[in-house]
Amino acid sequence: MSLVELIARADERGLTVSGLACLDRCVALLDGDDEILRPLWAALAEGSDAEEWATRLEQVRVKLGTDAAVTASPASAEGEAELLARRMLAAAPAIRSAASVREWADACSVAALRIHRLLDASPAGPSSLDAHREGRTEGMSPLVAAELRRQTRVLEMLAEHGLGGLRQALAVSTEGRRVLRAVVSRRARGRA
Repeated sequence: MSLVELIARADERGLTVSGLACLDRCVALLDGDDEILRPLWAALAEGSDAEEWATRLEQVRVKLGTDAAVTASPASAEGEAELLARRMLAAAPAIRSAASVREWADACSVAALRIHRLLDASPAGPSSLDAHREGRTEGMSPLVAAELRRQTRVLEMLAEHGLGGLRQALAVSTEGRRVLRAVVSRRARGRA
């Protein structure tokens, strides 16, 4: 099943986890540590009410400074990637309705794939992210392919295991965060 189909079939919690996982994998661009989004993951695991989610989301936004200026040159790949990550966090719905989290999860999916494409040093040329999300993978770079697999796996785990898949989704997200953090670090060393 394609990523687009998985998003279309996911329930509110699955969509929220999907969006949060995309953001979590890109948090290195916001100078966030590995634990910065942990309160949001915990809110989902605990089945917290809407008010608790909104409170924790606002705390994360304050810590990461969603309205902070982009630190890299906006004209650079790093600057555009950081801006996309900031937009993901800014767009996270404080009130989780099925419609709002579906829109957010879809936007986060596209943004995360764009971020990975921007930061990928492989020679693969521009390709259609929409086509990749629909299951067509020709011309996809390794970094983008890995991100697409992670997004798909998170939604599959949640569809198969419900709330029980949350821990596995977090593990997939953690692996992706480490990969992107290494890419960001390698690119920074290359510029130095």
